[in-house]
Amino acid sequence: MHSYRERLYAPVFWWISGMIIMLTFGSIVWTFFPLWATLATFAVLLGGTAALLGNWGRATIEIYGAQLWANGNQVALAEVGEVRQLDETQARVLRGPRADPRAYLLLRPYLHKAVYVQVAEPGAGAPYWLLFTRHPAELAAAIESSRPAQRAGSAAMG
Repeated sequence: MHSYRERLYAPVFWWISGMIIMLTFGSIVWTFFPLWATLATFAVLLGGTAALLGNWGRATIEIYGAQLWANGNQVALAEVGEVRQLDETQARVLRGPRADPRAYLLLRPYLHKAVYVQVAEPGAGAPYWLLFTRHPAELAAAIESSRPAQRAGSAAMG
């Protein structure tokens, strides 16, 4: 059961501006070449831009059962400690000068707010996850609301 799912699509503005930039670049550089070379160049430039933006937009963040998934990586909610939503300034500091090189970061250049997820298990690898998202309050709330249900389920088994 999914209690939260977000796909980090690239904004429409990035698609439009990327395509305009590539069309402009192709027009300037390849104007006096044969038609086949010009068309091939436009296909490569526009296709490359679409592939890049499409690949960035494939990343997802979801809570499924007792796991937090981010772009194919997972952490058990039982191993999660502190969870905080971060504004732009706090997120910039944690991805920059105060970042831990072992941390797991899910960054997208078009997202500015994030959620900090502390990994409480010391042997888990990354000390924290920094997940950039469009909806930090909703993601933090979903993590918090999914944790008690997971803990109650494991207490009942024990």
